[in-house]
Amino acid sequence: MDFRQLLSFTTVVELGSFTKAAEKLAISQPTISTHIRALEEELNARLILRTTKSIEVTPKGRELCEYATKILELRDRMVQCCSPDSRQIIHLGASTIPAAYILPEVLPKYAKLAQDTYFIIHQDNSQGIISGLQNGLFDIGLTSSVAESEELTFLPFCQDRMIIITPVTEHFLQLQQSSDFPFDELLQQPVILREKGSKKGLDRFLEKMNIDESNLNVSARLNDQEAVKNMVASGMGISFISEIAARNFLKERRLLKFELPAYRNQRNLYLAYRKEHVSSGKLKDFISFMEQYKNI
Repeated sequence: MDFRQLLSFTTVVELGSFTKAAEKLAISQPTISTHIRALEEELNARLILRTTKSIEVTPKGRELCEYATKILELRDRMVQCCSPDSRQIIHLGASTIPAAYILPEVLPKYAKLAQDTYFIIHQDNSQGIISGLQNGLFDIGLTSSVAESEELTFLPFCQDRMIIITPVTEHFLQLQQSSDFPFDELLQQPVILREKGSKKGLDRFLEKMNIDESNLNVSARLNDQEAVKNMVASGMGISFISEIAARNFLKERRLLKFELPAYRNQRNLYLAYRKEHVSSGKLKDFISFMEQYKNI
């Protein structure tokens, strides 16, 4: 087994075609076939089922593809470590909220202080970022959860919380001025939620608030937080959302927010890294910068 075989296999899986993989890698199609056949023989497993018109990746093949992708990423990191420019690159893994709403704010500011530092950003869920740190794929991670690990350090750098967002209407403006929090009335409104499978933070929040999702008047499910905000702003319903994710619409006064009990819905966002990987100046500088995030 060698890197060429793994690269041929992952490219075929990515593109769904031997022909397209050969074109992308600038090698012949028979060579691609030879690489994959050698992998199958060595592993004693069928990885790809091929017909005259299509290919199908077997369950074992999909499992191998995940491992092969990580191996190739580590190979690229190893090559970069030996390159003269490696000191300028930070591989940064970030979960959804930091990747979408924090990094676009802080990286331009950091670039003014460290003009010779560049970032390669990888987005995944928190568990994927933690796993990537443990496997050496990332230098630094931004996550919404921690893990028990002797090799990783987790530093809280920011707090986030769930809020209720509503359209800007006279009705909701009046509710905002109410002396009592109008929780029951808000829960009777049409609710827009993230799609199932993409809302673990919301699930934990609803559980803490003792809210059964089946009792909500769910009017729509979307897979994108920006789409959720736009639908709420257009008057289609209310939603539960991260305050960090909502703050651009709130600043522009396109949404109203209703704060919830802080002791139930606050969470930390964490800066995570391997303890032995912060000897270089670029990582130390960026960690110090992120620790000052509240003041940025």
